[in-house]
Amino acid sequence: MDGLVPIDTVAPDAVERLLDRAFGPGRHARTAYRLRAGTAAIASLSFAALEGDTLLGTIQCWPVQFAGDDGRRVPLVMVGPVAVEPERQQGGLGRRLTAAALAAADAQGQSQMLIGDHQYYGRFFGFSAAATALWRVPGPVERDRLLARGPDVPAGAGDIQPRIVAPA
Repeated sequence: MDGLVPIDTVAPDAVERLLDRAFGPGRHARTAYRLRAGTAAIASLSFAALEGDTLLGTIQCWPVQFAGDDGRRVPLVMVGPVAVEPERQQGGLGRRLTAAALAAADAQGQSQMLIGDHQYYGRFFGFSAAATALWRVPGPVERDRLLARGPDVPAGAGDIQPRIVAPA
């Protein structure tokens, strides 16, 4: 593999084809897609892995927020999807992409959340379900897969929803 590049340097249709191969055609029905509806990926936190001109993997991060029942609004970064060409999975590329995105979010002081395997994301990246027990999302989710990490992870009851960012 040659390296990681900003995802916005890769053709969007190539990214979509990779996501289809990695997750299948039903991916748009998942809760994670509802959480980021109407938003654009955060360019500074989204990366692609290339080997020559071949796209091997991607990670995208999205602006979401915790809308607390108590009126709090806490911005969060939703991490994922992490997609790797099926024949290149299990080689550490997904972990490398995730580490790059999390390091960039950490450098910006942003807390992150995701829907994923708690054993994997907890072990390798410090994600936990400790604060997310009362979070609500727009679709089904296994409670132990709703994970968060970072300096400002909100606890308590509230909705996780898209955070529409006004163009600069």
